[in-house]
Amino acid sequence: MYDVIIIGAGPTGCTAARELAYNGYKVLLVEKFKMPRNKSCSGVLIKKSMDLVRQYFGEDVPEFTMCAPTDNRGMIFTNDKGQEYRYEQEGLNIWRSSFDYWLATKATKAGAELRDGTAALSCEEQENCVLVNLKGTSLYSEKAKIVICCDGVVGSVKRKLIHTPQSYITTYQTFNKGSIDLDHHYFYAYLQPNLSEYDAWFNVKDDYLIFGVSVKDTSKIEHYYSEFIAYMKKHHKLRIEEQEKNEKWLMPRVMPGCPIEYGNRKVLFAGETAGFLNPMGEGISAGMESGYAAAKAIEKIDLDSDWNLETLLMLYQNNTSALKNYMERQWNFVANMSGTFSYMKL
Repeated sequence: MYDVIIIGAGPTGCTAARELAYNGYKVLLVEKFKMPRNKSCSGVLIKKSMDLVRQYFGEDVPEFTMCAPTDNRGMIFTNDKGQEYRYEQEGLNIWRSSFDYWLATKATKAGAELRDGTAALSCEEQENCVLVNLKGTSLYSEKAKIVICCDGVVGSVKRKLIHTPQSYITTYQTFNKGSIDLDHHYFYAYLQPNLSEYDAWFNVKDDYLIFGVSVKDTSKIEHYYSEFIAYMKKHHKLRIEEQEKNEKWLMPRVMPGCPIEYGNRKVLFAGETAGFLNPMGEGISAGMESGYAAAKAIEKIDLDSDWNLETLLMLYQNNTSALKNYMERQWNFVANMSGTFSYMKL
């Protein structure tokens, strides 16, 4: 019997696992893929994320997780009218595979058990525990007093627990060799509706020029991507020599009011699984903050007594109230910048 089983070894799950294990809880951290594993992501740590790493893990991000250029200097938005907005801020450029693996090792050093290459299939609440059905080299189950589900929108556990329709955005990005007339130290976001159904972006990692578009309708990926590449060639002298790889991913769709699904009885949701996400897709800081908040809520109750489910959810909601307010301010920030996103304004 574990005190807590955490599903998903990204920044959300690793933060929760490290906090709970460090404070003496018996924790199992389950990850579907063998680590280190890839995660489609800009891989930019904003200053808030860097501060949270220091706060939750007790040290700075190590160099081996970083890629060139190591320093990110901010974001540059182009709105639907072609106006540019520049926001200078200290940041780091990292590979998610190395960063997430480092976070997982910090969690295991604190006492958590990591079981990678293991998929969580479903959760079944029993009288005194939650039965988590797992698939590694075989099918089997483990028990926990509480589960934290933070395996993103691609996981099956939340879908089986909550049958309400979920709304997703599909992201598509390519890794290219070539040249472009833009400063590699910035992350660029383009909000023009002719370039994507949500946003398009460009950044650089280890000499790869990365171009991405996001869509609600996956049949339109090729159209929007072609439009975006043509735009970058026209406005920024893009020249692609070779495309080395491409990848697709799913992320939650931004909805007015920033609705959050905190959990289902003894299964808490955190990170993207719950809906904690910055409007332009930055999920690392929100994931870490919500994972920590879930862990602190669990630490406030006595797992060996007949604890109250409503109390746990209330504690978790209270712990994430500042984060949710931050998200709402960010949604309004983007909506005020671009008429395309005005439907999101709260």
